[in-house]
Amino acid sequence: MPGKPTVQDNSWKLEDAKARFSEVVRRAHTDGPQHVTVRGRDSVVVISTEELERLTRANPKKPFVEFMEGLGLDTLELEREADRGRDIDL
Repeated sequence: MPGKPTVQDNSWKLEDAKARFSEVVRRAHTDGPQHVTVRGRDSVVVISTEELERLTRANPKKPFVEFMEGLGLDTLELEREADRGRDIDL
């Protein structure tokens, strides 16, 4: 149909995304990320704030001792020979 914006698989041409921005935002909430192309190439993605927060959420920080214990270093061999320095000529 002439004049109808082309939207396929959550991908929008820039001019269509600009003309139908409210729909792009609505679909970002309901259908997931909306890709916007410029000259046929992916340029940006519009996502909901909930999705952004999910993607950028920092893992809760553990106390240092708990973090170190969780590394599984109990099998690591940490012993070495005594270092007696080196011989030098004075």
